[in-house]
Amino acid sequence: MPHRVAVLALDGLLPFELGIPHRIFGRSLNPAPGNKGGKLYEVVTCSIRPPGPVRTDSDYAILVEHGPAALATADTVVIPASYELGPVFEEGRLTEELAAALALIRPGTRMVSICTGSYVLAAAGYLDGRPATTHWSSADHFQRLFPEVRVDPDVLFIDDGDVLTSAGVAAGIDLCLHLVRRDHGTAVANEIARRTVVPPHRDGGQAQYIHRPVPEPQFATTTAARAWALARLERPILLRDMAEQEAMSVRTFTRRFREEVGISPGQWLTQQRVERARQLLESTDLSIDQVARDAGFGTATSLRQHLQAALGVPPTVYRRTFRSSADAVS
Repeated sequence: MPHRVAVLALDGLLPFELGIPHRIFGRSLNPAPGNKGGKLYEVVTCSIRPPGPVRTDSDYAILVEHGPAALATADTVVIPASYELGPVFEEGRLTEELAAALALIRPGTRMVSICTGSYVLAAAGYLDGRPATTHWSSADHFQRLFPEVRVDPDVLFIDDGDVLTSAGVAAGIDLCLHLVRRDHGTAVANEIARRTVVPPHRDGGQAQYIHRPVPEPQFATTTAARAWALARLERPILLRDMAEQEAMSVRTFTRRFREEVGISPGQWLTQQRVERARQLLESTDLSIDQVARDAGFGTATSLRQHLQAALGVPPTVYRRTFRSSADAVS
């Protein structure tokens, strides 16, 4: 049976965010032989009230055909942002109506928020003691309101296993694609990204989008250095080598790289090598040692350590989980 995703539509919602789960999960087709393109996910939209209209932040309402009972049937619940959260946003407290709806969710259901939908998760206690993110402009307020949450305002999304949070608006696309990648592998997620005409993975975090009152003029970028590094991930790459591609000092290059990408060059290289290893594990029969060398990790031990840290599984388990889907897509 398809994985059932319930999207909770609250008054004051942003229509763009409401549509993200439908566009990403609703377009996910099963690539396995014999499935004839059947959907991997079933997506339903529900309200905390009986079926009926729900206000948006625009000049129209939407008609939601499912009430809160749909939450009880969900494998994943997605909560997009709303501009009418009331006591949730102001006091960190759920309304009785919202609390009653959330109480219908089964234990073990995967919980996901887009943008300030994280306020609902936090007010419901899902984020207590956990790392989480939200839109950068609300991060300080969110941290004050929910001091027990470990807020990271710089990332695009945080995957904490059964609870995931994303930054503002378009970061919801990043998170939904990440979930497809986690559930069904890189090849399936990349195909959805191609159909949606979005990058399958965006570099960096929210820091690159935060307005700075006196921005430093920038006439050079680190684009060429990144392209140069991607073409030789299997080789040792030093920071000074990347800086030389842009004719910058190491210090200037590092600062500029962080401004553009949101993370350090070393963190970015590790991310790219993990992604390269995932692609090789899914699409080739190369040994783990060879995958480690081709991805730039050098040894199987290093590959295992980095894949375990990034994905929570060793290379052999990852290959066994996702290889069949990748073969079917290719």
